[in-house]
Amino acid sequence: MRVCALAAAVLVAFAAPSVAQDAPTIDSAAPQKLAVTIYRAPERAPDTAIDRGWLRGYALITEQRTVTLPAGLAVIRFKGVSAGILPESAIVSGLPEGVREKNLDADLLSPRSLYGASFGRPVTIRRRTGKRLVEEAGILRSGPDGAAIVQTAAGFEAVDCHGGADAIGYHGVPPALPDTPTLSVQVDSPAARTVTLTLSYLAWGFDWQANYVATLRPDGASADLLAWVTLASGDVTSFPDAETMVVAGKVKREDSAPYPGGLGVPSLVLQCLSEPEEPVQQSVPPPPPPPPPPAPMAMERAMDIVVTGAKRMVKQEDLGDLKLYRVPDRTNVAAMAQKQVALLDRGGVPVDLLYRVRLSDGDPGAVRMVLRATNRADRGLGVPLPAGPVAVFAPHGRTRLLIGEGAVTDKAIGEDVEIDFATATEVRVESTHLATGKHWEDYGLVVRNATPRPIRFEAEIDAVPARIRKPSVPLLRRDGTLRMPVTVPANGSVTLRYRQIDEA
Repeated sequence: MRVCALAAAVLVAFAAPSVAQDAPTIDSAAPQKLAVTIYRAPERAPDTAIDRGWLRGYALITEQRTVTLPAGLAVIRFKGVSAGILPESAIVSGLPEGVREKNLDADLLSPRSLYGASFGRPVTIRRRTGKRLVEEAGILRSGPDGAAIVQTAAGFEAVDCHGGADAIGYHGVPPALPDTPTLSVQVDSPAARTVTLTLSYLAWGFDWQANYVATLRPDGASADLLAWVTLASGDVTSFPDAETMVVAGKVKREDSAPYPGGLGVPSLVLQCLSEPEEPVQQSVPPPPPPPPPPAPMAMERAMDIVVTGAKRMVKQEDLGDLKLYRVPDRTNVAAMAQKQVALLDRGGVPVDLLYRVRLSDGDPGAVRMVLRATNRADRGLGVPLPAGPVAVFAPHGRTRLLIGEGAVTDKAIGEDVEIDFATATEVRVESTHLATGKHWEDYGLVVRNATPRPIRFEAEIDAVPARIRKPSVPLLRRDGTLRMPVTVPANGSVTLRYRQIDEA
């Protein structure tokens, strides 16, 4: 038995609606006002890039529409809502009488719905015979399950079951199949009138993050910091001229974003009839897996990049314990697109470039390069910094080169900002086991600096403070960890020592 799939445009299908049979249906006008507030994917780490093929953040979408209602029962259709809408979250305001029921229209245009709605309708069968393309009129005589049976002048036959490459051409789209996601609400108006309604709902399929670029200055003690708000939409619906905002911080969500290929769209999988002399020896193969996410280059072609000047940066506002960043001008949140708006542009921010190693029972890990700054106004910053990846550049002649990449978590004003961005190549450490007692171990660490300049070095000890004795340099506690800071001279070395007491 062989499986064949007939191609057509795919949109999202939802649960079937239930509306009053005798109520007139009224389409609302296009949105007069739109607001899109995007929340980050709840589980995505700051150093993980946005997955444009599967956006697991969400948005709160608010729109105003005008509709003219008759007296009595009526069904209002809001065409062009987000394909990822959570219908249970939809709220319609502006009607004193309220809403009797709401439904998300089913059977949006898809390969399966188009095939199913075309039962008994004329179609055109296109076959390629050698180099010739032959067309033949027919009538569809089967549903979307099983073989595609078509009645032609020659009789009944199964399409695409003779080893060729058949295709079914439809003469039109049945009017019952809308081509955009549509939310319907049933209302009961006491009189005919024109009203302005506000529709608000949550929708999956969005995401955003901050993207930082830090460029070290030649002195190595300061850096220029540029930041962007990068927002992305994986929805098939565009939201033009929208008031756009993003929210930083963790908002608790109990559910998670569905896989793009698993949004409830029944696929069209047609099985060819078996020849009698070739009985089926095995079960029917399962339907093909969901299509892969769009290729990065395809997404790049759809990418909408906006570069704004310093005066048109996003504006930060408080939202309880969260931070809201408002795009100053209305913008298009385009379907399947990505946009960037300036967040921050600060020059000459004081920074410390240091080298760090983590010790576990005296054993060192890799030496890492870390960029540290203090988020205060008198230190060049003093603004809430949302989480996101950081690209670190250094000057090289008349240009600049990438030397590493790291990330920052959400940082409030007053906090230290540390960016672990690269593995050191010119700083080495060697551990030594100096002595052993009944309940203690003495460790040593030789730090060798092969650079032509002095460096700041920290050994981070993975142990509780009470277990560390006799450190060769004063211990420093930062962010809940013990550190041994030291300056290593240019082309020189330093030896660190400490004693660790057994837990017993």
